[in-house]
Amino acid sequence: MSAPQSSPVPTVGVVMLHMGDRPAELAEALRTLRSQEGVDLDVVVVGNGWSPTGLPEWVRSVHLPENVGIPEGRNVGAREARGELLYFYDDDASLPDPGTLRALADVVLADPRRAVAQPRGLDPTGKAPPRRWVPRFQVGDGGKAGEATWFWEAVVMIRRTAFDEVGGWPGQFFFGHEGIDLAWRLIDAGWTIYYAPEIVVHHPSTAPARHAIFYRTNARNRVWVARRNLPWPLVPVYLSSWVLVTVVRVRDADALRTWRDGFVEGVRSDPGGRHPMSWRTVLRLTRAGRPPVV
Repeated sequence: MSAPQSSPVPTVGVVMLHMGDRPAELAEALRTLRSQEGVDLDVVVVGNGWSPTGLPEWVRSVHLPENVGIPEGRNVGAREARGELLYFYDDDASLPDPGTLRALADVVLADPRRAVAQPRGLDPTGKAPPRRWVPRFQVGDGGKAGEATWFWEAVVMIRRTAFDEVGGWPGQFFFGHEGIDLAWRLIDAGWTIYYAPEIVVHHPSTAPARHAIFYRTNARNRVWVARRNLPWPLVPVYLSSWVLVTVVRVRDADALRTWRDGFVEGVRSDPGGRHPMSWRTVLRLTRAGRPPVV
């Protein structure tokens, strides 16, 4: 009688961006990454406007002389990293359990049409996580496990074949909404996204508005997401809903003017290609509770 066959070890290309500004956080991210078990890792740190130095010998690096933004930096790292799965890992995140990446890999590989597995993000100091980390409208207790229609980009595992099929991250976005753009393209191509809140990754709870470019790119990229992905009749509906949400949420006049300027930029500038989703995908998203107009 032959011995039972052990399951193959998943190969994971880990992509991290770093600008040389968080050395302590990077060291902790790498330390907890090194402790991962049950996966074969190829780790690539992309120096986004930073010349990589002082990295462990088991980490490979790419030097980008200028900061090309988050999505394009991730694309560069994805082209360099080797693995059937890609794990996009913020440089201020950490992995609290040595089985985290194997658990995420198992979630993706459990279904041949599953493209994405997103873990639950928790601030290690106990600070409440932002709503945007949970791909659910109901975020209590971390949200319900299961299929989702969007994902949080900071700590996510993606099947390489799916990522490559739809063209990766929208590199020209620089910062903001690259996740919803990629999610919609994956879903339109027939892939699924899974939220696994039982798998926990640590990440500091911070507000995106701390970045000086936030309001401009937030508005511009909302317009680009719509122009790139939606059937034309839905574009004004989607954009009108986000104008209303922004006016209600943002009370700072200077921030609103910056947001307005970004919106105009999104209308006038090239979004980087248009591949509108099918009406079947619109129906699929609507049945899942997230019609592509909000």
